[in-house]
Amino acid sequence: MCSRNPIQCIIPPYINDQLAQSADPATRSRAIANLKAAAAMRAVRVMAQAMPAMMVNASPAATKHRLVYDAAGSDQLRGTLVRSEGQAKSSDVAVNEAYDASGDTYDFYQTLFQRNSLDDNGMSLVSSVHVGETDETGQLGPMNNAFWNGEQMAYGDGDGVIFKRFTGSLDVVGHELTHGVQSFTSNLTYFAQSGALNEHFADVFGILVRQWKRDETALQASWVVGAEIMVPAATRRGIRDMENPGTAYANDPDLGTDPQPAHMSKIYTGPRDRQGVHINSGIPNRVFALVAKEIKGRAWEVAGRLWYDTLLQLSASSQFLDCAKLSVQIAGAKYGAAAKKAVKSAWKKVGITV
Repeated sequence: MCSRNPIQCIIPPYINDQLAQSADPATRSRAIANLKAAAAMRAVRVMAQAMPAMMVNASPAATKHRLVYDAAGSDQLRGTLVRSEGQAKSSDVAVNEAYDASGDTYDFYQTLFQRNSLDDNGMSLVSSVHVGETDETGQLGPMNNAFWNGEQMAYGDGDGVIFKRFTGSLDVVGHELTHGVQSFTSNLTYFAQSGALNEHFADVFGILVRQWKRDETALQASWVVGAEIMVPAATRRGIRDMENPGTAYANDPDLGTDPQPAHMSKIYTGPRDRQGVHINSGIPNRVFALVAKEIKGRAWEVAGRLWYDTLLQLSASSQFLDCAKLSVQIAGAKYGAAAKKAVKSAWKKVGITV
């Protein structure tokens, strides 16, 4: 799933490339399936990016409206509707996690930014849980990923060896739903630096949803993305580390070593990962973590608002330097000299001078 096309997944293709070389046949087969499965949905996602309004699932009351479907291990979306807005808890943990986390994400955007769902017009938040994928032998198994396809979320249960249930991580859910927010705002092109900014903003607001829900300060909080979806091991802590890019996993027998750079001098310019959309997101991720920790307090109160303002003013083709200039400008205009200094300094630390 989500290998070489614009469907936006939490697990980057370079992780699946690594897993596809595993000595374990089951791990290898699942990774190959994950890399191939997205091709059938390419046209849907491209349409969603080009014309997002066409993909909207309208809410009956134009307010918070969640729908959770059970794919029951199938790779076909949506599945059977098992929980709708306002209904009692399910006996299925994944159903409740998807319902609660999408609600938390809605509440985060509504409370802080007065944003009414992804499209700011009450778009229904649709999720499918227990999504499967077909491996290279033709067998269905749990999907090792979660993705936003332009109109809904899909969550796999993980293989239980490397990945756990993807609904179990609030920052993962917030990340993927933020891709939806972006499709109605800057709509950053999912390639090279603009695509890395797309992934960056998804990481920022995904992790802010989690920090907001837990009421953590920037200094208290972990800046690791996806810790809850990983089966624990000494060699891996998550899929990305915003504060220290390139350190989320190291010499892991399955995942290898985190390839994210932390500075422009190490930026990836090759063809993998749509020219580095996940890989290079580590550079602006580090900027945001530095800014939030320098300002201190709760990251969503100043740094998060500043980044949201920046997101709204970027264009589809914006590059890192564009984001840097705009964030410094907005910081000075709306958040004061100290915020401007923190933002300018953080960009300089990753090799971008404004």
